[in-house]
Amino acid sequence: MPENMNTWLRTFIPMEITASVKERILGCLGAFIGIFCTELVSRHLLLGFNPWFIAPMGASAVLLFAVPSSPMAQPWPMLAGNLVSALVGVGVTLFLGPTGFTAAIAVALAIGVMFKLRCLHPPGGAIAVSAVFGGSHVLAMGYHYAIGPVFVNSLLLLVCALVFNALAGRRYPHRPQSHPNHHQTSDPSPSQRSGITHEDLEAVLTARGELLDISKDDLENILEQAAIRAGQRRMGDIRCQDVMSRDVVVVHEDDSILKAWAKLAKHKVKAIPVVDESSVLQGIVSLHDFFIDHDKRLIASPLAERGSQKISTLMTTFVKVAHADQSVMSLAHLFSDGGLHHLPVVDEHRKVIGMLTQSDLVAALVNTIVKME
Repeated sequence: MPENMNTWLRTFIPMEITASVKERILGCLGAFIGIFCTELVSRHLLLGFNPWFIAPMGASAVLLFAVPSSPMAQPWPMLAGNLVSALVGVGVTLFLGPTGFTAAIAVALAIGVMFKLRCLHPPGGAIAVSAVFGGSHVLAMGYHYAIGPVFVNSLLLLVCALVFNALAGRRYPHRPQSHPNHHQTSDPSPSQRSGITHEDLEAVLTARGELLDISKDDLENILEQAAIRAGQRRMGDIRCQDVMSRDVVVVHEDDSILKAWAKLAKHKVKAIPVVDESSVLQGIVSLHDFFIDHDKRLIASPLAERGSQKISTLMTTFVKVAHADQSVMSLAHLFSDGGLHHLPVVDEHRKVIGMLTQSDLVAALVNTIVKME
């Protein structure tokens, strides 16, 4: 029993809040601006209504500005959750009168409706109570209370959150990161074919049956990033400079397409960086570029039609690059899910100093496994 009591008491110890100092400041500043602007505008829009501003907006502000990635802080839960809670609170009060029992019924029903409409928003419970104990003014307004002030306040606060979070560089509304298959087939991306899959996560969450204040996509992304960190720890501190090719085959931007093709054939490589006279990276050209034009149309005879043209007319100018001191594990997702087969390694002046390929990563992985055994 004492051990069980100690375990229970430890649950009262507050969990560590991992939000950075920047996020904490943004949360405070955003809530201040959001509440101030919402109250100010509501007072002018709803001058004939009393109250024109409701206290539960403070709770909504905590979600929209302090934890904007929460599923409960998204626009639909914010607007619909507050609106239906107000409607339920007013309806129950008109039927049963403003009592403590009525408040309990209103909150319970509001939660049930929010679950059904997938718009669970914790401040909705407070709004349902405010509708019950709002006094004669709320009773006189009836269902109009759900529109002004509840819906008007919610909409204004949401607009403030959209503007503020966008200016702060936050993803709001919080959109899950997609993991499309680079080859545009129905197969999952390579990283999702092993380890923890989306189906595994779905099954575990369904079995738990509990509501977690984090989206499945965000949880999946966190697990993926944790797996990458674990991989870095197991593989040691292997950097690009440890496994990259240093004698890099390059072409110059004034070289012809025919010359670039000849180098691809001679050295049996699938891509060649394009550089200027100072070896600064200007672009990259791959086998794919010789046969597919910029409009994604197939070219039947690429050398016959364009062999004398400069390679600069064919190359891809937006090139993802790596640096010599980067961990190879930090780049693995570019080769697995990103569809890359080769990655130029550049210095601080963007001069090409190496080339990293899928083969290099596979060799590094195999060598690490052999050493571990």
